[in-house]
Amino acid sequence: MKKNIVDWKTITDFVVDSFVGYGIPREDAEICADVLLESDKRGIESHGVNRFKPIYLDRIRDGIQNPVTNFEIIKETPTTAVIDGHDGMGQVIGYKAMEMAIAKAKEYGMGMVVVRNSCHYGIAGYYPGMACREGCIGITGTNARPSVAPTFGVEGMFGTNPLTVGIPTDEDFDFLIDCASSITQNGKVEYYERIGEEVHPGTIIGQDGQPIEGDAGVALKMIRNGTAALTTLGGIGEALGGYKGYGYAMVVELLSAVLQDGAYGKDLDGKDADGKKTPYHLGHFFIAIDTNYFLGEELCRKKAGDIIRAVRNSQKAPGAERIYSAGEKEHLVRLARKDGVPINESVQKELCQVRDELSLSQYRFPWED
Repeated sequence: MKKNIVDWKTITDFVVDSFVGYGIPREDAEICADVLLESDKRGIESHGVNRFKPIYLDRIRDGIQNPVTNFEIIKETPTTAVIDGHDGMGQVIGYKAMEMAIAKAKEYGMGMVVVRNSCHYGIAGYYPGMACREGCIGITGTNARPSVAPTFGVEGMFGTNPLTVGIPTDEDFDFLIDCASSITQNGKVEYYERIGEEVHPGTIIGQDGQPIEGDAGVALKMIRNGTAALTTLGGIGEALGGYKGYGYAMVVELLSAVLQDGAYGKDLDGKDADGKKTPYHLGHFFIAIDTNYFLGEELCRKKAGDIIRAVRNSQKAPGAERIYSAGEKEHLVRLARKDGVPINESVQKELCQVRDELSLSQYRFPWED
């Protein structure tokens, strides 16, 4: 095995033990680890172990995220619920909220749960995946710290705001579209900085209205200090439909705040007026639709499979080997990564640092041999 590959059992046990070491109850730590590592299993490095320490452990240490999650039901009806997460672990809040939405859908056909005062909940696609396994269509979205500019604007006014949908199919993978409403996301820029890759042209806009290019670390600092912003799907201006990404981003921003009286926009910056770190107070929404309340799960899966297969079998562009369905590439990565997760050098140092800090001496990583 390569020196940078950690097998799944080892990395899972280590992440769970580390979360427990930071005060997260073991049952919750197992949920957090499952969501975190599901990202790596799908090949989404921007949201996996790359973010383990800086996004979760460091925020707990800084006192802006609570390791013990208080999942409070503010209001509930047979098909809906409003949850206050009290700045607990976003993965735990997301898991329980989607679990609640699915239970409501199983009893009444549809369920929707909205959340306020949460934290980063990992890859959005995890939660519709929960619904698909239960024969339900799943939908989720979350707002985030403001880093994306509206069309014709240059100031980060809303987050990368994914609108994520999962539909069960009869394939080996379900249809699952999980992507930001911006061209790229903060986590991807963070990842580019770690691996020394430059910013992709057109993904970030400066205050002068021109694209930011070059060093990803410099671009990330500009986004953080407000002198640059990510661009919406479609890019700068209207010529390639940037207003469409802007519109979908606002749908997510609204559904993450208006039903639950949640924070939005600049209030999600994670800093107070004096620049001191504060909780992020994120909002999420979760929708589950039970296919058995329509014409049944079996028909839904087959019809969905027929549709995506028809598209995949359509005429390919010259030089293209195949057409993919949403969720297919992630499925292929999962199959390819059966031996474990690749860890880049900067994250290797972080994992060793966490291990030594928590005295988890039972763990020794491949790159140390």
